Amino acid sequence: MIIGITGGIGSGKSTIARALAARGYAVYDCDQEAKRIIAENKEVQQQIIALFGKKAFVNGVYNTAYVASRVFSEPGLLEQLNRIVHPAVKRDIERSASRFQHSEFFFFESAILYEAGLDGICDRIIVVEAPEEVRIARTIQRDYHGEATQENINKVRARIQAQKAVSHQQSAISNLLVVNNDGKASIEELVSVILKDL
Repeated sequence: MIIGITGGIGSGKSTIARALAARGYAVYDCDQEAKRIIAENKEVQQQIIALFGKKAFVNGVYNTAYVASRVFSEPGLLEQLNRIVHPAVKRDIERSASRFQHSEFFFFESAILYEAGLDGICDRIIVVEAPEEVRIARTIQRDYHGEATQENINKVRARIQAQKAVSHQQSAISNLLVVNNDGKASIEELVSVILKDL
């Protein structure tokens, strides 16, 4: 069974994914694996170079800063980059999942599960939610060393607003498991509930 885990910034989806991995389940991190694919997959590299030019890689290493600056100044490029990377990640998830066919569950974590079209390969989808103030506090702690200045709070709030809301309607009701990670239950308790409900 392939199970996607998604949710907005600060929702705790990565913490839940790590807790599942700690219990011995196969967990695929889309962000990390996308970086690996860009670093290793020659076909993906050639497509990125065709889109951004030779500056996209310096001595064979992905020039993240250059690509990010181009994407920032030319928004249409992000969609084109995603059309290269997302299908490659999707194929890699399916290959990875096939290696764990003997396992009951194969999890993968993606903040942009729906946007990347990964919902189509899921048997179940876990959406991790938390109140906005909780998400802000967690992100401040993680990304800004706990410095809850108004500037940092505004930055996190802007990031939350920039993320597209996950559309639960895109999944069949029976396919979706919504987890409220508001901090009242421990991560271990939430993981136990998830495994019981799958």
